[in-house]
Amino acid sequence: MSIKIKYLLALSISFIFITQSGFSQSAKLPQIKVSKNQHYFVTEDGKPFFWLGDTGWLTFGKLDRAGVEKYFADRKAKGFNVVQVMVLHNINAVNVYGAKALVDEDVSKPITTPGNNFNNKEEYDYWDHVDFTLDVAQKNGIYLAMVPVWGTNVSKGDKVNKEQAIQYAKFLADRYKNRTNVIWLNGGDTRGNEFQDIWNAIGNTLKTNNPNQLVTFHPFGRTDSSDDYNNASWLDFNMFQSGHKRYDQDTVKTAFKEDNYKFIHRDWNLKPTKPTLDGEPSYEGIPHGLHDTLQPKWTANDVRRYGYWSVFAGGAGYTYGNNAVMQMFRKGDKPAYGNKELWTTAINSLGAGQMIYIKKLMLEFPYLERVPDQSLVANQGEKYDYIVATKGKNYALIYTYTGREIAVNMGKIGGTKVTASWYNPRNGQKTKIGIFDNKGIKKFKPSGIKEDGNDWVLILTSNK
Repeated sequence: MSIKIKYLLALSISFIFITQSGFSQSAKLPQIKVSKNQHYFVTEDGKPFFWLGDTGWLTFGKLDRAGVEKYFADRKAKGFNVVQVMVLHNINAVNVYGAKALVDEDVSKPITTPGNNFNNKEEYDYWDHVDFTLDVAQKNGIYLAMVPVWGTNVSKGDKVNKEQAIQYAKFLADRYKNRTNVIWLNGGDTRGNEFQDIWNAIGNTLKTNNPNQLVTFHPFGRTDSSDDYNNASWLDFNMFQSGHKRYDQDTVKTAFKEDNYKFIHRDWNLKPTKPTLDGEPSYEGIPHGLHDTLQPKWTANDVRRYGYWSVFAGGAGYTYGNNAVMQMFRKGDKPAYGNKELWTTAINSLGAGQMIYIKKLMLEFPYLERVPDQSLVANQGEKYDYIVATKGKNYALIYTYTGREIAVNMGKIGGTKVTASWYNPRNGQKTKIGIFDNKGIKKFKPSGIKEDGNDWVLILTSNK
């Protein structure tokens, strides 16, 4: 047989396999690891990885294959590299093709069938659709941060016991052992101090069987994985949910309220040191406080504020969310949280398109040397007037949400002089201000009036 014929035969076989299975054979993504300083993420070859997440929670259950392709292509175009998704929203989970996930709503009994041919309904099961979604995500350079089973299935009733949880976690670990674009979010909007035997069983099983995949815990609103699991051997990084309430809606005296940077400042100093990030701030388009649909909705301004506040405080990344997208709202769906917008249009919401600018800014400078440093700011302020700062050896980044004047304690970075510029978080444009002596207190006033959402980043770079 000639070399040409062998090549054509191999090509045909490959085409038949891809056509029948529907699964792409794109190259694996690099494994994500914790950086040496234990505050950030890097790829396996040591390159900085800034977590820019989206909450596509119901992707596996509500999107068909065309929807999966559309969603991940869009998120790639907007710079997202992580999507947070539920493997099982409920234990009676059924996907868009009518495939059930479990036998008798028992997490220890996943329904799997031989083969994965999409054109054969008897072959293409719930887990094949998860596989397909992982492949599409991989093709688009996106990691899936997957919640094994949403917390309410454990916290409300006796739907999942420890033995079932261990068997289920072992199934997941075995099935996705060779997937480099899988990250695990244990828990799922649930209190970390409850049902710890189950959450520790899932975490330990996932980590023991596949130590290369990162594991964290997605907690209840206004709480942090570090509250209960920072010392757990299975927890690689911390995640908190700053939540959806306004300052005045949160009556718990000890809560950080909207000040999500306070979670980061606390986690930064914990031992053992672990990366941390806001995995669920207020979603764009969701009512303040969630449940009263007559309340104002959170906007692009707010999701930017949460992002810059938490990242400049030392966060290893940030997760954006949108009311319609997180529930993958389709025509005919029963709306939650007052949503009326289809996910197919909501993916183009203003805030979603602006998230890429925080990622680009952070990766523009030496990333792994970055530390939070509030001593840069002589007029820090509080609530929406709070000004947050981060720096490296020869650069500093300072964020104001309200366009408030920034008074800088100079001399905190290298060089006798510094170049100052404004960075616009709404469009990523940079405007040079000038060159200044790197000493004393220098005041910088951004353009526009002082108001919520007139946010700016002051960039200072050393002149060598």
